[in-house]
Amino acid sequence: MKASRLRWLMNIWFPFLFTGIRVAKIDDDFCYVKVELRSHWYNRNYVGTHFGGSLFAMTDPFWMIMVLRNMGNDYVVWDKAAEIEFVKPGRGLVTAEFKLEESVLNELREAAAGNQKVLRWFDIPVIDSQGDLIAMVRKQVYVRRKPPKNPASAPTET
Repeated sequence: MKASRLRWLMNIWFPFLFTGIRVAKIDDDFCYVKVELRSHWYNRNYVGTHFGGSLFAMTDPFWMIMVLRNMGNDYVVWDKAAEIEFVKPGRGLVTAEFKLEESVLNELREAAAGNQKVLRWFDIPVIDSQGDLIAMVRKQVYVRRKPPKNPASAPTET
């Protein structure tokens, strides 16, 4: 699926659509994503700031998708763990930007070369329109090379 189509689908996906989350940009190479969350009456908490679940949700699927798309079909990629630290109350527009470097992909390929699992933490700062840190989200991604298909077990023609 092209990045532009995925962006469009994610923007009408109910968990994002009904929380005010908008995917602003996905680069064609899936190495950069920008996500925005605007404050609305339906996504504020009791004290009038961004609901923490929405702040977390805006960062949820992207590292896994970016790594999966760049590693290719020879790898299994999953989200493994996550944590969030709320730093400052969020109001108005907040954004999260994901930048996947080629050096990280090379590290993952090298670490998974022997078919062992690799766990890698990624940090995502969520910032407001003044550039202040609102929350720091950490996502742990699981990567493992798929085992080779065994040609001996494939049916043979007679």
